Amino acid sequence: MDIFTISFLIVINLVTLLLCWSDKRAAVNHTRRIPERLLMLLTIAGGSAGMLAGMLIFRHKTRDARFRITVPVVLVAETIFCILFYTLPHNA
Repeated sequence: MDIFTISFLIVINLVTLLLCWSDKRAAVNHTRRIPERLLMLLTIAGGSAGMLAGMLIFRHKTRDARFRITVPVVLVAETIFCILFYTLPHNA
């Protein structure tokens, strides 16, 4: 993997994890929440590991079937994509 991809994945997963924590805190305190659409968009954009970590660490969105199903499926799909993309030969 190149440095750009690794950096992107680290940043998007940290951002997703922090937003998950922030949304959980907002839910507990009954303050303004992070839109679910944004959390799901970040998950699909590469932050699935961060979202899954946030779900497990902060016990957040674990009752929501959309997150409970989508996040692990996206994580597996992203992992398979990365493995295939970075191991198969490319014709350039």
